[in-house]
Amino acid sequence: MINTLGRHFRESLKSLARNTWMTFASVSAVTVTLILVGTFLMIMMNLNNVASNLENDVEIRVLIDVTANEEAQTKLKSEIESIEQVDTVVYSAKEKELEDLVNSLGEEGQAFQLFEQNNPLNDVFIVKAKDPQTTEQVAMKIEKFENASKVKYGKEEVEKLFEAISIARNIGIGLIIGLIFTAMFLISNTIKITIFARRREIEIMKLVGATNSFIRWPFFLEGLFLGVLGSIVPIALLITIYNTLYSWALPKIQGSFIEFLPYNPFVFQISSILLIIGALIGVWGSLMSVRKFLKV
Repeated sequence: MINTLGRHFRESLKSLARNTWMTFASVSAVTVTLILVGTFLMIMMNLNNVASNLENDVEIRVLIDVTANEEAQTKLKSEIESIEQVDTVVYSAKEKELEDLVNSLGEEGQAFQLFEQNNPLNDVFIVKAKDPQTTEQVAMKIEKFENASKVKYGKEEVEKLFEAISIARNIGIGLIIGLIFTAMFLISNTIKITIFARRREIEIMKLVGATNSFIRWPFFLEGLFLGVLGSIVPIALLITIYNTLYSWALPKIQGSFIEFLPYNPFVFQISSILLIIGALIGVWGSLMSVRKFLKV
């Protein structure tokens, strides 16, 4: 078994060395494709992170009726917490609401300090749903509760946000899948040229009794090597680019809603994904190419 496996390794390496230009063409096809796939993956994973942060920031502000006493407020809070989709309910007193309003407006907000003695704002319950997508459903249920004077959650903005996130994710996934299939097609055709030159060898092996699996193994390993070799340059290139961008952008985006995925472990995740995709592309291309010549 070990001797047979060793023979398969030697044959696959000899084939790569004999067909230098074909090897170069196959590796180049994988390299170019994985650079594009890796770029889109990095963009999509960071966009998904930004989208997740935005989704987690979506909240419902329940303005409590000004006539509600402490007992009524406690009852309202219990009713909100009883909703299955609700994650957290945080109380914000009207004094805190006024303070936040003044701070958010800066110098213009100083005029609102005149209302400290006669605060016109409502006490508020800040509600977050377990799944941000259910925000509207939760808000509609809360609106029916007594002492919920008004429910705010930015309906139009939330709907647009979720729609934009969904479209971006679908486009990204579609592009990545399309690029992977393109790479499989390219490497399959490139390897097919190499295998075509060895078709007589395959036919002779079949005629002397070699099994399909015995013939496939060297080509399987050859495709694996091509895919792995083709992933080395994209991994090194994308790690370097991401490190440079991350170091440059991090100080500029601190405090904003935009947040890049941390360099570590993100680059190792990307590297692993590209290595696996490269290997799968190479193996699939080789096996699809050799299949035709096994039908002797």
